[in-house]
Amino acid sequence: MSQAVPTSLPGAVHDRLDALLAPVDADLARRYPGDPGTRQPVHTVYVPADQFTAGTPRDWGDRALAALDRHAPDAGAFAAVLGLPADLAEPVYTRVRAKLEREPVEDLRIDFEDGYGTRADAEEDEHAARAARLLAEARGNGCAPPYAGIRMKCLEAPVRRRGVRTLDIFLTTLLGHGPLPDGLLLTLPKVTSAEQVSAMVRLLEECEKALGLEPGRLGFEIQVETSQAILSADGTATVARMVHAAEGRATGLHYGTFDYSAALGVSAAHQASDHPAADHAKAVMQVAAAGTGVRVSDGSTNVLPVGGTEQVHDAWRLHHRLTRRALARAYHQGWDMHPGHLPTRYAAVFAFHLEGFGRAADRLARYAARTAGDVLDEPATARALAAFLLRGLDCGALEPAEVTRRTGLTRRRIEEYARPGSVR
Repeated sequence: MSQAVPTSLPGAVHDRLDALLAPVDADLARRYPGDPGTRQPVHTVYVPADQFTAGTPRDWGDRALAALDRHAPDAGAFAAVLGLPADLAEPVYTRVRAKLEREPVEDLRIDFEDGYGTRADAEEDEHAARAARLLAEARGNGCAPPYAGIRMKCLEAPVRRRGVRTLDIFLTTLLGHGPLPDGLLLTLPKVTSAEQVSAMVRLLEECEKALGLEPGRLGFEIQVETSQAILSADGTATVARMVHAAEGRATGLHYGTFDYSAALGVSAAHQASDHPAADHAKAVMQVAAAGTGVRVSDGSTNVLPVGGTEQVHDAWRLHHRLTRRALARAYHQGWDMHPGHLPTRYAAVFAFHLEGFGRAADRLARYAARTAGDVLDEPATARALAAFLLRGLDCGALEPAEVTRRTGLTRRRIEEYARPGSVR
């Protein structure tokens, strides 16, 4: 029988504290629900709307495989270009090729903004309807990526009506070919204020009513491409207000490398995702999104792996380095602008997870078994370890059997460790 321990405070104190903090508890739960626990794509591929076809994802995969065949035909050659450790050369190369054959594109954005430009209204109308039909066709053929959608024009006055009309046409046509896909993603570019985010929320509410969709069905990504999106006139972080102005509909914050850099006066030769101005913007985005369930995505490089082998290798090394740098900073997603970027996107992601796999798996296994090791991990770290393994499984860097064998845990159990407060 346990011995009673002395206390001094009456029970009413606990009740008063609960009552005092109940509104705060509710507000925290509403604003910071935590990560949704769903798969996050490792990249977003942008394709101008007039160039998109139902076979675009497969075409990108075939072109990426052709680039490997021409410029790095075996594991040793690819590892030498990227500086991969010898023990990772074969597994990375094998898994990259398998990924390009099985699922070359994880997230596709059909672009009606900068990559598309200004067209006659009738032409954009036709392309918006065509994009929806082709995406539905790709889904029907099993060729669609897990995530896909459009980037509309922004809500600034000169293009607002055009952007809204394109969204309307796309959603109406897509819904005419069956239920909206679970992986549907919509991107709102060049956001400058929380009021524009609120306007997008109202717009999506009207779309849901007009199309007979359940309330809250449509979400959107906020693209951070302007200085005003990071710092407002009163010195506060605009992007934090944007996240909460979305009323739970925001799914991501995407950094726009070149528009943002240009807005700050960075010369073209130095516009890159590792510029100090880019690091500052993404750090603010990261803190603003933390705990909200909104994911942060890095931008892109405009250096394309085209031309002769030496030129391709230089571009591959740059893209690989920037991707690895982003992963170390917890930006697990980025943009890819060319099929030749796919080999190095997956090489960087796969090597990152394979290098960290053994350590992460062993630490989570020890935490689950409550056994001592050389690191004392807390629940928050266990969540990070579990999330690392899940991201590796989702993208194909890690095989389910090897993860279960090393950790002794099923995927379901790992998912439980990844949820805040679920396992102590």
